[in-house]
Amino acid sequence: MSKSLLPVVTTRRPPWNKGRLVGQKRPLQPKQVWAICARLELANKLRDLALFNLAIDSKLRGCDLVRLRVNDLAVGNTGRDRVSVVQSKTAKPAQFEVTENTREVVSQWVSSQYVHGQRYLFPSRMHALPHLSTRQYARLIREWVSAIGLDPSSSGTHSLRRTKAALIYRKTGNLGAVQLLLGHSEVDSTARYLGVELEDALSIAERIDL
Repeated sequence: MSKSLLPVVTTRRPPWNKGRLVGQKRPLQPKQVWAICARLELANKLRDLALFNLAIDSKLRGCDLVRLRVNDLAVGNTGRDRVSVVQSKTAKPAQFEVTENTREVVSQWVSSQYVHGQRYLFPSRMHALPHLSTRQYARLIREWVSAIGLDPSSSGTHSLRRTKAALIYRKTGNLGAVQLLLGHSEVDSTARYLGVELEDALSIAERIDL
């Protein structure tokens, strides 16, 4: 039989997103943040605790968080209560506050043997890399959320970036302030990022009792 008359066989590949949760990852709830912190403290995982606390406080993208340098957060033995970094995505500065608890954890981490003499706050344990990679950071997040019983596919690096920003918006309704904290150039981007219209609609619906 001629090859031209043979039926065409097409290899069917499963969709890349089959069985996965895609789209925006929801922010963590305060009780979930406390649960993760408590587990990391009990396990004496100082690096992970410093990384997690800074992720919540800073509201930085993962690529900027892992590139934080020691002198960004500390001057000698004193931790900074406010930090400004240039975002790699936008090349614009973003400022964030460092809470007292986070400063204490970061100071302990900086004083440890693992950071002594290092340029980056979270040096990689792989000699080929100068600092923790975003992939390693994402893997740690999956471990943290799994440890408190959450589905790891429902959370990601942006879950931590959104957590404090979403809480600030819910408490104040000040979208402009959240825009500045996230380093967005347009307030519409912040609204889309937080899913403000959907959250507001759900909040209104919850208050209507038939």
